[in-house]
Amino acid sequence: MKKFARVALLTVLCGMMVPAFGKPGPQVRVPLGFDYYYTYDMVVEAMQALHKTYPQLTRLDLVGKSEEGRPVYCLTVNNPGTGAELAKPGIYVDGNIHGNEIQAGEVALYLLDYLLGAYGRNEEITRLVDSRCFYVVPVVNADGRYHFFADGNTPDNNRSLRIPRDDDNDGLVDEDFPDDLDGDGNICQMRKRDPFGKFKTDPDDPRLLVRIKPGEKGEWTLLGDEGLDNDGDGKINEDAEGYLDGNRNWGFDWMPAYVESGAGDYPFSGAITKALAEFIERRPNVCVGWTFHNNGGMYLRGPSNKAQPEYPRQDVAVYDYLGQQAERITPGYRYMISWKDLYPTYGDSMEWLTMLQGAYGFVGELFQVETERFVSQKESAGENRVQPAKDEEEGFDFRENPSLEKERIKFNDHLAQGELYRPWREFAHPTFGSIEIGGWVKMSSRLPAPFMLKDLVHRNASAVIFSAKSTPEISLEILEKKAMGNGLTRIRTRLSNARAIPSMSYQARKNKLYPQDMLSLSGAGIQVVAGGEINDIYLHQVTFKEFRPELQFLIVPGFGKVEHEFMVSGSGNLTIAYQSRHAGKLSKTVTLQ
Repeated sequence: MKKFARVALLTVLCGMMVPAFGKPGPQVRVPLGFDYYYTYDMVVEAMQALHKTYPQLTRLDLVGKSEEGRPVYCLTVNNPGTGAELAKPGIYVDGNIHGNEIQAGEVALYLLDYLLGAYGRNEEITRLVDSRCFYVVPVVNADGRYHFFADGNTPDNNRSLRIPRDDDNDGLVDEDFPDDLDGDGNICQMRKRDPFGKFKTDPDDPRLLVRIKPGEKGEWTLLGDEGLDNDGDGKINEDAEGYLDGNRNWGFDWMPAYVESGAGDYPFSGAITKALAEFIERRPNVCVGWTFHNNGGMYLRGPSNKAQPEYPRQDVAVYDYLGQQAERITPGYRYMISWKDLYPTYGDSMEWLTMLQGAYGFVGELFQVETERFVSQKESAGENRVQPAKDEEEGFDFRENPSLEKERIKFNDHLAQGELYRPWREFAHPTFGSIEIGGWVKMSSRLPAPFMLKDLVHRNASAVIFSAKSTPEISLEILEKKAMGNGLTRIRTRLSNARAIPSMSYQARKNKLYPQDMLSLSGAGIQVVAGGEINDIYLHQVTFKEFRPELQFLIVPGFGKVEHEFMVSGSGNLTIAYQSRHAGKLSKTVTLQ
């Protein structure tokens, strides 16, 4: 009975669709539940269930297929009754581009569930869904998510796209994965008693190891992750899946593998990175994007490396506004510049979106392992906060911070009821002889315990929602229609933006990625004699355009306006039309006598 209770609890805790002694796993129902983690198959089922429940607001698109043939879906949220999706500002969100970054997909799923469930009930969400379009891809790396649940893993491995690669240059590919030696569904650590080892038992907790000091006698040697020498080359775990990093394979500022690990042989060599880029390119209304990862508590913006110049100052102001608000929404997270505050990257997806598609882009790094706490208020006030790992790929070596690991083991004992850490057990290893296996399980360290998940996904989805509310919202006014004599009429217009994000990024204008917004005047029997931007409406200062004054190119700044003046001859109906890649279309008609 004790064994049954432990397995059943683990099934619920980890959200795994593995029956516990014939008992069915969690069922996918709308509204979705976020007190466990969804397997890949459950994510697909959840997206299908949302689409079936809200067919009037959603469209389920196949983005592409993974290397192993698994479909990757986008659920589009748009109300066609209020306009076509491409005529509205687009918000793009994805997660789980790395196979082990499970809760990133949960943020995207929660966003979908929240937007659709609140529609018609919450006034702000209803207005948002009616006026914007959301493109949400919860799982980019479908193979990675599938194998993270199905196979033994550590919290840190199984990141790669499943493109076979000869990591150890022995002519074989992916032949030496880690091995789940004790069959518990996790890849934990191996240790062996050794008086010359570099570690000893922590005197406060025999489950933990601490590094010995100079002159101290060792007790243990750490042998690394569970595994065997599968190919007989004298090495263990040296050729697992890939390695192609789905977030280093994009077609802007890509660098080969000797510069950027996991870059692949060429840009978009991953099936899903190529398909996803093509999918986004077919949606030119996307003006802000979010990609979610899983570690550190950060909201990152570019530039992605020092060689890239800083963004235009107008764009930096937008990023600062959105990033600082995101910090307020999610206490403890930090708004940062990728290369300057973390580390440089090449060929990543959000920099591609920013530099080649002209959108604003954020990377959300989610869980903060230091929140796994078991300290009193007094202890917490006097502590030194641990900084998250600088390299998300390598994770954080808790043995370098014994006080943090002691807090975490108490968190495991008293809040997760022992499910996050495996006690050490003896094992007869064919190469190392008598060893012990134990340590943190795959659903720990990078992923919050399920009872912490709801707060994480809601806060991060709220950061996305705030940015969606900040996308351009343009109004067109005719300020003046005044007869000037000699058959001329002066027309003055104002385009104003009630939101923070401009109608076009200044980086897009700088790089000439696509045409600026256009304001045009037209009418049968009407001629625009002069036209230009008003610099000072009170002092009548106007910069007139030399050629084709009836067509003006512009950007409407965030929380700002742009005004124009036209001198028009003729009579009849005059149509004033505005069109923008990101802010839609507007028009008004006036009658000239």
